[in-house]
Amino acid sequence: MTVRVRIAPSPTGNLHIGTARTAVFNWLFARHQGGQFILRVEDTDTERSKPEFTENILSGLGWLGLTWDEGPFFQSQRFDLYHQTIQTLLDQGLAYRAYDTPDELEAMREGMKAQGQAPRYDNRHRDLSPAQQAAFEAEGRPAVIRFKIDDQRTLSWHDLVRGTVTWQASDLGGDMVVARASAGGAIGQPLYNLAVVVDDIDMAITHVIRGEDHIANTAKQILLYEALGAAVPSFAHTPLILNQSGQKLSKRDGVTSISDFQAMGFVAPALANYMTLLGWSAPDARERFTLAEAAQMFSFDRVNKAGARFDWDKLDWLNSQYLHALDPVDLLDLALPFLHRAGYGPYGEGDRPWLLALMTLIGPSLTRLTDVVDQSRCFLTPTIEVQEDGRVQLQQPGAIEAIAALLAALTSPGAPTDLKDLKTLVDQVTQAQGVKKGLVMKSLRAALMGSLQGPDLMESWLILRQQQVDIPRLERALSQQSA
Repeated sequence: MTVRVRIAPSPTGNLHIGTARTAVFNWLFARHQGGQFILRVEDTDTERSKPEFTENILSGLGWLGLTWDEGPFFQSQRFDLYHQTIQTLLDQGLAYRAYDTPDELEAMREGMKAQGQAPRYDNRHRDLSPAQQAAFEAEGRPAVIRFKIDDQRTLSWHDLVRGTVTWQASDLGGDMVVARASAGGAIGQPLYNLAVVVDDIDMAITHVIRGEDHIANTAKQILLYEALGAAVPSFAHTPLILNQSGQKLSKRDGVTSISDFQAMGFVAPALANYMTLLGWSAPDARERFTLAEAAQMFSFDRVNKAGARFDWDKLDWLNSQYLHALDPVDLLDLALPFLHRAGYGPYGEGDRPWLLALMTLIGPSLTRLTDVVDQSRCFLTPTIEVQEDGRVQLQQPGAIEAIAALLAALTSPGAPTDLKDLKTLVDQVTQAQGVKKGLVMKSLRAALMGSLQGPDLMESWLILRQQQVDIPRLERALSQQSA
């Protein structure tokens, strides 16, 4: 048997991290088993489905590295197949038309509540006579299609994550609607539980891997598989992603879509790595690995039943590890869109040497790509404002004299152009001025970078020198202190 799994997002919103994590687990299992990963877009909700959401889903999965073997298939292009299946269920007496009005259904529910019962459909239209059906049709009543559920059934399956799961059919809410209301004897828009089963049968899906919030749907879908004479796939219901309070992660917790995480400066390998750890652990207890490496180790016996709490600190740490390991060329490619978005650039080929030097300088201190902007700011504009700590430093005895001596050397023939010569110049000025080296270094930092805090001073100076902005900054600091 060839393992075939699917991810089936609905394009009614951007790609959610919960859906993406489900996609990760499906992909890992398929790759571990040498199987196939299928992408299906469940866009039967025509009012809420949007092309931009479809594009967001496809690009998000691709960005994460979750390549699919077949698809994308779109449910909106498969209505004929769903209608044929529903008609088969009607012809076999396994489904029927129910003509209840919204008011009648509401009165039914309220009556059950008043008696202390859980609201459910009481199957009142299951056995309508032809005359009763004709009367409802004559009234012009639209009818939904309901699938018959035997309340006496006990449904049980072996879940690859949860073990044996048992569900009483009497708890499924009565006969299930499989198509929306339509008048004139037509079959209305098919609903989720029907469409997903038809698709999974047609696409020969062997394993359905999804969130635990679908467990109740599984019981209903097993009944449909049986009614359609199809083999029931294996099921695996993964834990939900929870916030730090133990509640299901939602928009109220901040970002939830993959595109949000992209905008916040997380890189794809780190986010994919982290999602793998949301509910699964590697047998060797390591926490950093590629998707391909995780696929080699993946099995459901290491998937937790309990909800997985989202840990921002853990994600930040993982992201920093991936950023720190990047080659400066790759880091620059990832960083440029963030610099452009912040209003810096565009940069040409002539800027690449100092930009690459900048990536080498700040790369080891990055946590997210958004940090590139803050940590690069003093390198990205010709002039800077000296902060309070820098102003205090430049007012120290001997500070201005040291700046003036450095400036004089930089504007003389044979001025230093490499890191070694710049370091030599600092030593020469320190000795000539008869001051401590710390005074020269701190004053130089204040004049060049505007603050006493920042990355390595000498490497920063070299980058500023490559941009030919170090002399103007020293001149400006000197003029401000002399004024």
